[in-house]
Amino acid sequence: MKIVFMEADTLGTDVDLTAFNEIGEVVIYPKSEPELNAERIQDADIIISNKIPMNEELLANCSNLKLVCVTATGTNNLDLPYLASRGIKAANVKGYSTDSVAQHTFALLFYVYEKLHFYDHYVKSGEYVKSDIFSVFDVRFHELAGKRFGIVGLGAIGKKVAEIARLFGCEVVYYSTSGKNNDSTYRRVTKEELFRESDIVSIHAPLNEDTRDLVGREELAMMKKDAVLLNLGRGPIVNQEALAEALEQDKIGGAGLDVLTVEPMAADNPLLRIQDSTKLIITPHIAWATVEARQRCVDEVRENIKAFLRGEERNIV
Repeated sequence: MKIVFMEADTLGTDVDLTAFNEIGEVVIYPKSEPELNAERIQDADIIISNKIPMNEELLANCSNLKLVCVTATGTNNLDLPYLASRGIKAANVKGYSTDSVAQHTFALLFYVYEKLHFYDHYVKSGEYVKSDIFSVFDVRFHELAGKRFGIVGLGAIGKKVAEIARLFGCEVVYYSTSGKNNDSTYRRVTKEELFRESDIVSIHAPLNEDTRDLVGREELAMMKKDAVLLNLGRGPIVNQEALAEALEQDKIGGAGLDVLTVEPMAADNPLLRIQDSTKLIITPHIAWATVEARQRCVDEVRENIKAFLRGEERNIV
């Protein structure tokens, strides 16, 4: 059984992959190299990848291939009809990053909501040393308690964020992008009400035809002037030019993003115009990437493979 990691660096170099040696021959490539990828997997029985599209162009000559494992929950890089036509199974990983993404959601929120960049700079620049009082009130911020926290995408991560928001005293509402999600714990609202009435809008939805460009000029114009937008779902859910304009024109209070339309970030991304860190923080798709979550992801992939070899369909998509 030959197992090929196509882009192991996307898991970090500090995760332990040695347990895969118990299953079969393991070949590890650190990065995707498009001109070499097809050759590298030609005799693989199992492929483990993250962002590389699994389609006919790549897999046509993989005569031994039985299973494709993605080190992620999203399956948008899998050509599922093609894989099915070949009898190749595919498995993803679920739930490994729920705690990590929820934690990072609030890290982004508080950075902009409490204007932490301003206050950190105030102290480190020496201004606090010159102050004649013990505090400073130049930039206002607010309590979360009593605010409305709107969630787009009430899956496992959305529910974890909702649970934490309630502990801060927020009123949690949600919008179902598919129209099919009903949850008795939280009040479901229309998209218009969520954007118009929420103090925080936090996106945790997958990317699909219902969510692409879900947040554009119209939705941003609905938001409160001091509201904060968070996107920890997928980059194309938020129109980046529209968001840049909204921040430049002070139409919303701020934004925290962990995902972008193109990753790594494109040099012409309009959000690079926003250099005011009290308005915008962008992290490089790391919400999922705590040490614990990355190792958990690897362990889950290993369990998927072991189950597949036993004839079980664990996390098969």
